[in-house]
Formats: sequence, C-alpha cells, structure tokens
Amino acid sequence: MREIIYKSTRGESKEILSAEAIVAGIAGDGGLYVPHAFPRLEVTRELAALTYQELAARILRLYFTDFQAEEISAAVAKAYDRKFDHQDIAPLKTYNGIHFLELFHGPTLAFKDMALAILPHLLKAALKKTGKEREAVILTATSGDTGKAALEGFAGVEGTKIIVFFPEHGVSRVQKRQMVTQWGDNTYVIGIEGNFDDAQRGVKAMFTDEALRRALEAKGYVFSSANSINIGRLIPQIVYYYWAYLQLLGRGEIACGENVNIAVPTGNFGNILAAYYALQMGLPVNRLLCASNSNKVLFDFFATGIYDSNREFYVTMSPSMDILISSNLERLLYHACGEDTRQVKEWMAALQNRGHYRVTREVRENMRVFAGGYAGEEETSATIRNLFAETGYLIDPHTAVAYAVLQKYRRETKDGTPTVVAATASPYKFPGDVLGSIDPGYREKDEFTLFAKMGELLGEEIPKAVQSLQTRPVRHKTVCRKDDMRRVVENILQI
Repeated sequence: MREIIYKSTRGESKEILSAEAIVAGIAGDGGLYVPHAFPRLEVTRELAALTYQELAARILRLYFTDFQAEEISAAVAKAYDRKFDHQDIAPLKTYNGIHFLELFHGPTLAFKDMALAILPHLLKAALKKTGKEREAVILTATSGDTGKAALEGFAGVEGTKIIVFFPEHGVSRVQKRQMVTQWGDNTYVIGIEGNFDDAQRGVKAMFTDEALRRALEAKGYVFSSANSINIGRLIPQIVYYYWAYLQLLGRGEIACGENVNIAVPTGNFGNILAAYYALQMGLPVNRLLCASNSNKVLFDFFATGIYDSNREFYVTMSPSMDILISSNLERLLYHACGEDTRQVKEWMAALQNRGHYRVTREVRENMRVFAGGYAGEEETSATIRNLFAETGYLIDPHTAVAYAVLQKYRRETKDGTPTVVAATASPYKFPGDVLGSIDPGYREKDEFTLFAKMGELLGEEIPKAVQSLQTRPVRHKTVCRKDDMRRVVENILQI
C-alpha cells in the first residue's frame, strides 16, 4: 500500500504522517494538512456488497497508512454502532427522482456525527502512536452542529477535554439546547458575542500562538481540533459519498462507471470538499453543486473567481451555513493552483488583511467541476413546503437549500445526470422553521412543543435525541466577548 504523507497548504511546516496530522489538527504555519497524493479506489460491484463499516475501514486504511488495519477496524466498530438509529448508517431515500443521502441518523441528528463518531477513537490511537500521551484539549468553533456532535463524541473520553465556542445568537434554539445541556466533566461550552467567523478566527489564533502552545505543554496538554480543518474529521466524510454511489449501483439505478451529480449545502466547505476528494480517488462525478444560503460568498466566488468576505452577514434558518470565511476552501485552492504554497499564503494573507482575494483564470478552470448556487429564505421555505406536499418527505432548511439549488441548476442546464443530495440534518433540529414553512402559524409556537406535531405529521416516534431536550438541566452558561476567548481557555485549563 502506498504511504500517504501530509503537508501544509502553506508550505512552512514539515511533512508528517496521518497520526501526527490528526493530533495537530492545524499546521503550525496556520495552513491545513492535505495528502501529498490521492489514493485510488475504483467502484466495483464487489464494493457495492460491503457494509458501511467495511467500506469505511477500506477507505480509511488508504489514507491513514501509519495505522494498523486492526486499529482502523476497531475505531470503525466503535464509531458506527447502535448509536446510529438506522442499520445502513446513512440510508439513501429517493423522492421526485432525486436521491437523498440521509446523514442525520446519529446521536445529534446531523451529518457531523458521521465523522465525529470516529474522530475520538482515531485521536486516542494517534496520541499513543506519536508518543504524545498528554491530555488532548479539543478546541472547536461551531456554527451549530459540529459543536454538539464533537461534545457527544468526546464526552467522558479519558485523557481529553473539549472546549466548544458557538455564536450565542447565531444558532437555533434546539442546537443551543443540545450544547448547553451536554453532560461530561470534560466538556466546556461557551457562547460568544459574535458570529461563527469570529469564533473560528479566535480558535485558529490560539492554535498558532507559540506562547500558548508552550504553556499548554508545560501543563501536560496538547491542542487538537474537531472541526473539518482536522484531516481526521475530513477523511471519514469521503466514505458516505462512495456509499451513496454504491447503493445506487447495487439497486440498478446506475451502471458501473456512470457519472452522478452531488448537491451539498455548504458553509465551511468541508462536506463538499470530501466529495471532491472522492472524485480525485476515482468516484465517477460529473458536477459538484455547491449550495449556499443568503450568505452566498461561495456562490459569488465560483461565479467570479473573487472571494470577498466584506459583505453583510445574514442570520438564516440554515445557521450551519451562516459563514463568510470557509476554511476548507484553502485546501481546494491548494490543489487547484498546482500545490503552489506561496500563492496560497498570499491569498490567505489577503483574506485576513483585506477580506478578499482573486484567483486566476487557470485556477478557476481547475475548479470547473463545481457549480455554485444559492437559495434565499423564502425559496428555502417554499422548497420544504412543496416537496412535502408532493411526496410527504420532510427536509430541514439546509437540505432544502441544496434541493432548491439543484432544481434551479436542472432548469438552467437541462442536466439530467442522476443526483445525490446530501441531507445534512433531521427536520427535528429545526421544527419551527420546517413546520412554519408548511403552515406559518407554527412559527409562533415554541419549538420544543412542535416535536410531537412533527412526529404526528410523519407518523413516527420522536427521535430519542430530542425527546427530553427541553427538560434537561442547563450545565453550560458561560458567554464571553470574542476578544476574551483565549482568557476563557486559559481559565479552564488553569494556565
């Protein structure tokens, strides 16, 4: 098996193996770790016979070549077990001729569970493998779903602490309640007076602060990340795109080697980047539809080649996409510019200092597999309402954005390629906006009282993840200014 080395997108950190990259989370030069080459995995009917767990082990072994096969298999077995409420882990449902890949059957009802269920097990093995068996401090910024999924994954895990920052006024009531009621003596949840970009900027600054790193080492700590900036979080997301394709192949919906389109609701760009990595490995993909909400910085980037974060920020019904600085785009830029780390550094410096940058025509050509689109609030609501009326299938606002973008793309291009939509969250996470899209009267009702109505509407039991959410005690009440994030971390760790 070919050994995969990881290097920084900015070129100033040494090349390392996957275990070190997983522990570090982010490179010391501020860049993101990327594989030096993409392993190949051609789709076959043999692969279509694998379980999700078997497929995950096969793909992860291709990337994490310094792990033993037994270590990967053990991590997979612990991750994808009965905590997922569907035997397929990520079932594929078809409505209106479109294939919805349901990524929300984990303990927090969002796609982040798919990778964050396995990251703690990979991290523990990586710490042992690298001889850094210090206490890992997982430092993470969240726009709503990553935080809860990471908390759920790391809660009670020996040798770890997890600190999550979220925008106090920028997540749904259900998302916030899921986080602030989190159990576990090693969990810390802090709201900030700012948006997700502020939280993400503060977290990145702490990762690259040399004085803080030395202080951590002196206390026996090491920082790591649960965001998709961590390669140990990104790579497991590749699995479900292969899984979706292989499910279609096994059902006879497509021929082996036939192209598909994939539509992904996108904020921090990690989820769709995993689909791009799958493409580089050999997954037959025609177009990747990058779907944005009213914060359409990515749509504008793919349309013009200019990334400009100097714009109005909108709080929407799809809060996990309320992002103006998409961290994982840096990885795509690295690949698209021929791995020119000097150029990547220039773009990232321009983004930090001026809030914008422009890529060349050649780079845009190298990203032509991506098609951008966006949906505003009214269009998102109409999409939820219309799909439910036509099929009885209820989707959350993020998935609705992707489906709306797909519909527009098909009208404009007449492209009838079989398409998979990444259904990234359960409608139960956003009951007010989902039911309010069907009947505006529901928008005036308390979100927690709507769980029963949604279950009644769908003729199913309310998911266990939200059954007792309103009555759980609030354990985390800290709120800070965005400039005080480091001080809060120092207080928690007593450094």
